[in-house]
Amino acid sequence: MQLDARIPLGPLPEKWDRCRFETQLVNPANKRKFEIIVVGTGLAGASAAASLAELGYNVKAFCLQDSPRRAHSIAAQGGINAAKNYQNDGDSIRRLFHDTIKGGDFRAREANVYRLAQISNTIIDQCTAQGVPFARDYGGHLANRSFGGAQVSRTFYARGQTGQQLLLGAYSAMMRQVKAGRVQIFARKEMLDLVVVDGRARGIVTRDLVNGAIESHTAHAVILATGGYGNVYYLSTNAMSSNVSASWRACKRGAGFANPSFVQIHPTCIPVHGDYQSKLTLMSESLRNDGRVWTPARADDQRPPHQIPEQERDYYLEKKYPSFGNLVPRDVASRNAKEQCDQGKGVGPTGLAVYLDFAQAITRDGEAAIRRKYGNLFHMYEKITNHDPATEPMMIYPAVHYTMGGLWVDYHLMSTIPGLFVAGEANFSDHGANRLGASALMQGLADGYFILPTTIGGYLGATPPPPLTSDGRSTFDEAKTLATARTNTLLTIGGQRTPDDFHRELGLLMWNGCGIARNAHGLTEALARIPMIRDEFWQNLKVPGTGAELNQTLERAGRVADFLEFAEIMVRDALAREESCGCHLREESQTEEHEAKRNDEAFCHVAVWELDADDGRPKLHKEPLSFDFTTPSQRSYT
Repeated sequence: MQLDARIPLGPLPEKWDRCRFETQLVNPANKRKFEIIVVGTGLAGASAAASLAELGYNVKAFCLQDSPRRAHSIAAQGGINAAKNYQNDGDSIRRLFHDTIKGGDFRAREANVYRLAQISNTIIDQCTAQGVPFARDYGGHLANRSFGGAQVSRTFYARGQTGQQLLLGAYSAMMRQVKAGRVQIFARKEMLDLVVVDGRARGIVTRDLVNGAIESHTAHAVILATGGYGNVYYLSTNAMSSNVSASWRACKRGAGFANPSFVQIHPTCIPVHGDYQSKLTLMSESLRNDGRVWTPARADDQRPPHQIPEQERDYYLEKKYPSFGNLVPRDVASRNAKEQCDQGKGVGPTGLAVYLDFAQAITRDGEAAIRRKYGNLFHMYEKITNHDPATEPMMIYPAVHYTMGGLWVDYHLMSTIPGLFVAGEANFSDHGANRLGASALMQGLADGYFILPTTIGGYLGATPPPPLTSDGRSTFDEAKTLATARTNTLLTIGGQRTPDDFHRELGLLMWNGCGIARNAHGLTEALARIPMIRDEFWQNLKVPGTGAELNQTLERAGRVADFLEFAEIMVRDALAREESCGCHLREESQTEEHEAKRNDEAFCHVAVWELDADDGRPKLHKEPLSFDFTTPSQRSYT
């Protein structure tokens, strides 16, 4: 496998300009001759579909949901970063770049991260022009608030609905092109396979989730914008339908998968409260602007929070990290919450929670002001827990939230399969080992609105369009046959356990062995157990109904089957990375202060896994990372 990142030469601030200048253009009259498939219609997918159609390409957009507006991006709450420096507090493109690459523990490419910081400002302009209702200050300028891992206020927001409002902007732009006839929406279609003809991505095979029809769709290029794989843990903040299937099927067709063990654990989620809970709920990181995190100072203190006086509370983040306080990055906050609970200072019925307290902010600013700021989040918490966060502290605990790993892409966002591009959370490119808050929306829209419209043109311009009707037809037929056979197998096993039952077992194994903290012993045990679960899955699975109807159990079975294969790659990757970095604490690699301890000499690389074409065994490749404009150092937030 060749890993050529194709990073442009020259000074860091000029690389993206140089890339755009040197990338081959497509004559406007020729663009209508090309067809492009976009799988996924969240922020990255919808913005890519809209932008490419505006350029004149013919776009087919596929999504699982009955409407693109139901993509998981809608759940993003807190905000989107940009280096506008409206607050005049010292922000700049350079500072956003530095915060992002430091927050990722120096495990991302400098060139990609700098480009992301550059484009961030343009995203805000575009979304404002589309009518996204960002919050504004008293003078009418766009307001900002701060997020974890930064000492400046650079996060633009629309109350606690930023993702929803941004998605409506991208959706509106896409629907404008639907009306113009340049975008076709294929709702309720699930991608089952990627079709590669003569070494290039030429289309996909899908299943109609309503009537079960297996179909093939051709294109000159394919974009995967299918989100992350956090649901491998069963419990996560992801939507129930989020899955790894499209990315994993592409990997099985030859695409490299990068850093699969890089998973973000978010510190501010509503704790687990039952054995049969199917989903976790995220409370926005923005709450840590005004909420103070604490636990009882002594272990096993069962008193309710209002009975614990100030001097008997441990504001552990403010004490350990005085410069950043409660706004330390997510990985630091998550690890410290676990540490408090491991010491017996956790609160709530399970002891797996810490307090997020707004009492001081309400005393200072008034309850009305705080409710205006976080109103819908307070409302959501109260609806779920039946406790009012204005009168008693929230209880929060870390949970799986985002995946930094994904399909490997070069600077042009193209995978190791020519013609297969990957955008947003589905690729690995910009966050390293830890994503800072409010950077996910930034990356998804940067990829879709600005990067792919340029780089796909470079690919298509260099490869004149072949006919799509007959070229590779046998390959498409073969892929359809395999997809049909796999679906029939799932339906006919006739066992006793449901897909959710297997998924729950896998998720618990992954959380305990490859979760917030890891060690070689636990990872080795997980690696031995996963094949056993997988074997039983294919012998004892129960899927009622047929494949010719809406059958959500069948849908879940296919996704769980992929999780059971993919989980093994995750654990292998975590086992091979014998350092701690970002969110990934290897217990064997800690500083004296129990902070993550990197090993730059041995692990300053992107780990890319390839499945052997003959026996399917995973092989590890490495893309070395170099830092010419920053100096990797031990992260410190004290």
